[in-house]
Amino acid sequence: MVLQVRMLLAALLMALAATVSADDAKPVFGWVEKVNLEPWGVEVKAKLDSGALTSSLHAKNIEIFKKDGHHWVRFTVDVVDKATGKEVEKTFERPRYRRVLVRGAGGVDHRPVVMMNICVANTIHREQFTLQDRSDMIYPMLIGRRTLQHLGVIDVTQTFEHPPTCTKDSEVRMHEEQDDEDIRDEEPDAE
Repeated sequence: MVLQVRMLLAALLMALAATVSADDAKPVFGWVEKVNLEPWGVEVKAKLDSGALTSSLHAKNIEIFKKDGHHWVRFTVDVVDKATGKEVEKTFERPRYRRVLVRGAGGVDHRPVVMMNICVANTIHREQFTLQDRSDMIYPMLIGRRTLQHLGVIDVTQTFEHPPTCTKDSEVRMHEEQDDEDIRDEEPDAE
């Protein structure tokens, strides 16, 4: 009887596996991938972090200022361009999308969130990034679940499975309209 049940389960599993077409298969990414910051085109190593909801980007000289009655963020990204091996630096100005209160082992931290474009594989993703000085960390970028849910499967035994290959004609995926129920946000315009 036990053998018959096992054979039946095996047959059901094989039938189920056969119904999944190659088109339904999601791409497999490593736990670390190279991505491009767009439109800058600088290649950085990013850790795919399922423990983080929002992605995070290394930034220094973070300054909140008002522009046309709205809060903006000016910040400097200084990283090693993995494509050239050279240290590069650029100052960005972006509207502040929101502010978050982050609680972790290091205490409580208020961080601005901005929208940034990144090239992952052959697709440009417009995503939310918290800004923080990550100069003492190995990876200048963490990619959180908001982005990961649109990529595919993560294989923690692999790295660098999909080099960034975006062009001006690459698909742009915008995920701004995310459900933010599981984050504790402060007032958008609170200082």
